[in-house]
Amino acid sequence: MHVPDGFLDATTSLATAATAVAGVGLSLRGARRELSDFAAPLAGLVAVFVFAAQMLNFPVGAGTSGHLLGGTLAAVLVGPATATLCLTVVLLIQALAFADGGLSALGTNVTLMALVGVWAGYAVFLLARRVLPRRVASVPVAAAVGAFVSVPAAALTFTGLYAVGGAAPIDLSSLATAMLGWHSLIGLGEAAITFLAVGAITATRPDLVHGARALAGVQDLEIREGVRA
Repeated sequence: MHVPDGFLDATTSLATAATAVAGVGLSLRGARRELSDFAAPLAGLVAVFVFAAQMLNFPVGAGTSGHLLGGTLAAVLVGPATATLCLTVVLLIQALAFADGGLSALGTNVTLMALVGVWAGYAVFLLARRVLPRRVASVPVAAAVGAFVSVPAAALTFTGLYAVGGAAPIDLSSLATAMLGWHSLIGLGEAAITFLAVGAITATRPDLVHGARALAGVQDLEIREGVRA
């Protein structure tokens, strides 16, 4: 998913850079409401996990590569605004220290993974959580659904950007087939890992999970009412 230098033209790269700056700026304000003294260490752990997961790249054809995103997992655990900041830091370090994604394409990568990947996945998570029973046990399932959707959503966005401002000699139909086909499969792996990670934490400390706190309160109330009965 990391876009290299020269894959998109200058106009498209500048547009995504402006989008990334605006998105990160808004997330800086939103993260103040999400972070607390006990959630801040979790955000650091999430960033480390996402960094490790994204370093495992493999080719998917048409000059592109694929890897896990971790955006929905981060959003469910620490909130979408904080997740955007976590992924932005990860992407910056990868570009500067590991040449994973070009510097001129940093805005594009932040837009795709830290904005689209995080917010699309979290939006689907909220929708799935609303449909599922209002229990903490539903949170890992909803997170898995959001994680699955987030990966092809980011791939589809990249395909659209390439259709508008592609600068590499790659056929658009071949690129679209490779990106959407393979990233749908990657989405299954993303969903499985997200389900296991969120499930493990909600099983013991649902109060630490941003996407489960409201339901954790409902669960505590049900337990207290059951004890009284």
